[in-house]
Amino acid sequence: MSRILYKYLDITGAKCMIGNSDLQFTNATQLNDPFDCHPSLIDHESNIDDKLQGIQRQWQKEVEENQATNLRNDTWLCSFSKVNDSMLMWSHYCRSHSGICIGIDIEKAIESMPQMCGQIYLKPFPLDVQYMDKLVASNTFRPFEPYYHQLATKAKDWEYEQEVRLIIPKPNAQFAAFTPEQAKRNNPDKIWDWKEMRHFFPISGECFESIYIGINTPEEDKIKIINHACKHLNPNIKLYQMSVDENAFRLKAEEI
Repeated sequence: MSRILYKYLDITGAKCMIGNSDLQFTNATQLNDPFDCHPSLIDHESNIDDKLQGIQRQWQKEVEENQATNLRNDTWLCSFSKVNDSMLMWSHYCRSHSGICIGIDIEKAIESMPQMCGQIYLKPFPLDVQYMDKLVASNTFRPFEPYYHQLATKAKDWEYEQEVRLIIPKPNAQFAAFTPEQAKRNNPDKIWDWKEMRHFFPISGECFESIYIGINTPEEDKIKIINHACKHLNPNIKLYQMSVDENAFRLKAEEI
């Protein structure tokens, strides 16, 4: 069964994603939570051989910490949600319900993306975010477990997002580009930090499974987005209009 995940966007982001048929990946250091993918999520002390003591043990700990820092610096990710009716997400990421939410068939998306997305021969891979009410550092008792822990652990405060992350380590530079906001600020004399760059990876139109229109989305933008999606992406795409449920504090989706 296909796994449908949801991307909440303002109108500008929605037009870019639908118009270019791609996914935007952001560096792990550039997210809105300073704890995201932080090196402290790995228990470096537990990774060190007990036989090492003194200066050797300190050196090894610094190596572990540097590896965790490099992992964060070298990772780009694209965030999705498991739900399409979160009032907080519609308010925060869709500019007070004036954007849209796009349903993506994540299996088709991964399959359709270029094989060489990164500098290593590896397709993007999804990680379900785990939420904790206190910081619990991971260790290396299980292969790769601490790295997944670092990349997909967040505070309980964010649990409402029900996030799933698509991960790309060391993305291929040919897919790097400015966002519209960055393009406005671009200056020939400015030296950009590589971590500030976004990467845009193409996906096929059939990956776009559904579109949910916000309560406050302007009618003109709504029509343009629907027409483009149906004509140029997926003629079978499902279309929904979000509305207020008069019997409860929740949103409901009505098929168009």
